[in-house]
Amino acid sequence: MSKEKSLSEVHESVSIPEKKGFWRTLLAFIGPAYLVSVGYMDPGNWATDIAGGSQFGYQLIWVLLMSNLMALLLQTLAARLGIVKGWDLAQASRQQYAKWANISLYTFAEIAIAACDLAEIIGMAIGLSLLFELPLMYGVLITVLDTFLLMFLLNKGVRKLEAFILVLISIIGISFITQMLIVQPDATDIVKGFIPQSLSGNALYIAIGIIGATVMPHNLYLHSALVQTRKFGKDDVGIKRAIKFNFIDSTIALNLAFFVNSAILILAATAFYKNGYFLVADIQDAHQLLTGIFGNLAPSLFAIALIAAGQSSTITGTLAGQIVMEGYLNLRISPWLRRIVTRVIAIAPAIFTIVYFGEDKVGELLILSQVILSIQLGFAVIPLIHFNSSKKVMGKFVINKYVKVLAWVAAIIIVTLNIKLIGEELIKFFDTPIGELFYVRFIILIIVLYAFVLLCYITFEPFLSRKRIAKSVIPHGKAIVLNEVIKPNYNHVALAVDFSKQDENTLHHALSLGGKNARYLLIHIVESAGAIHMGNDILDKEAQFDLDNLKVYQQSLQQKGYEVDVKLGFGKSARTISNIINQTDADILVMGAHGHKGLKDIIFGSTVDKVRHQVKIPVLIVK
Repeated sequence: MSKEKSLSEVHESVSIPEKKGFWRTLLAFIGPAYLVSVGYMDPGNWATDIAGGSQFGYQLIWVLLMSNLMALLLQTLAARLGIVKGWDLAQASRQQYAKWANISLYTFAEIAIAACDLAEIIGMAIGLSLLFELPLMYGVLITVLDTFLLMFLLNKGVRKLEAFILVLISIIGISFITQMLIVQPDATDIVKGFIPQSLSGNALYIAIGIIGATVMPHNLYLHSALVQTRKFGKDDVGIKRAIKFNFIDSTIALNLAFFVNSAILILAATAFYKNGYFLVADIQDAHQLLTGIFGNLAPSLFAIALIAAGQSSTITGTLAGQIVMEGYLNLRISPWLRRIVTRVIAIAPAIFTIVYFGEDKVGELLILSQVILSIQLGFAVIPLIHFNSSKKVMGKFVINKYVKVLAWVAAIIIVTLNIKLIGEELIKFFDTPIGELFYVRFIILIIVLYAFVLLCYITFEPFLSRKRIAKSVIPHGKAIVLNEVIKPNYNHVALAVDFSKQDENTLHHALSLGGKNARYLLIHIVESAGAIHMGNDILDKEAQFDLDNLKVYQQSLQQKGYEVDVKLGFGKSARTISNIINQTDADILVMGAHGHKGLKDIIFGSTVDKVRHQVKIPVLIVK
């Protein structure tokens, strides 16, 4: 069955060399896991790691290690699904689950992406504020501009995007290596931090935030799509090789992320916990204290790394948003529009918090965003385990029982900790004045109950309904059966002209459609400022000049034996052309393409795209 490719604009865009050495092959495969790994060292991680290190010293390093091992296991499963089946996680979920569940899973995934994007916005804004002394609000608004950076990098190809991310990761790594040399942590205490301890109260809250910040749900969707950017053999040998090299890629990249997260926690433990600053949950406070304790170099490196982490993570979050929307809803929208929507949704709570609660509450919002991420994890992890455990889906590449057991143990740990956290937080909230209100309790309990039902459904449904009718993963239907091909007759042909060199091509194509038996309508739109505001009431010098030009075309064609009418429109091109066409009996509209694309489409607009959605007749685009 033909299927839509995940991240179709870069699908299989990187060729894998055949019969080359180990290192050249590894170099070709390396990349996807690095894009994924930036989500494991984003500003949200910084907030939870700083809070954990300042309050509990080195005690939560084992939580980081456990989170990293779970992340490696789950990211490997996500990559395996993409390599073997050619589906991303959202597309696979759409195959297995009912429509109501997929809409719910999509909603939860979007909430997770918005929470992640919120962390990136706040992190970058704080970094800009610390480095250039910008007000936090300005930093938040500046983050909107990275929409254009993502578009630019994607147009240059996935390898350029991966190279850019790798540079940012290198900046983060070098910054923290230097900071470790400055603060000089105690190696013995660090080793003791790898010993697991019981968790409760605030330690549990921060630990779950660390898990949510480390094993991020949107990264599972992202990894299952990114591995498909590699063009490898689809036979058993090619798939085995792809699985092997992607595992190496994931191991290297995620261990680098573990190093960064550990460095942040160790930095907080050494600089703050050891010096009696036990409640540093705020990135700005951390920066200020670093300045007081170690001078200017460490805090400057801290701010630079923070900006790099925020910028790299926000790029990958956008790609994940595109994947979940296309996979769950079968809906595809323009990537730049997708980016703007994601960014605006995430900016809103940041601006609200700054305006109504002040900049000092932004750190708490950052940690909350990571707890939200953790709560979403079960809804991504459980389907992923089901698909990798299904012989029907994975064939001979189904995971063995040991990996399956480890994956379910990770899922149980994640879900159990989250249920415990939700229970504790609800009890606290219900004791507050707002939480005591009946309708507030009722709404919250309904949402919690619905989430629990959904979790039970996605957990047990694959066991109960193994046979599922295959659904299309593309946003359109199958090819129809063609019988006799009937040539359409065009008796009335409309064509838009703009008095450029393109007109000759447009006219030739239009005339070839109807010949001398058809009627023709030549359309030109006057877009001057006066025409936009006054419409048909204006006939200025420009409008008269354009009308005379139309009549030149009309007279020339009439002399050749064609029946031609002219129509001068006033205002915005797309809307005016559509209105004219919808008021005539034209059979087809012929338009010349303007020739610009990408950023110019955003600046100047795309008349053709708008017109074809607003008219009910065929549109022929001539380039």
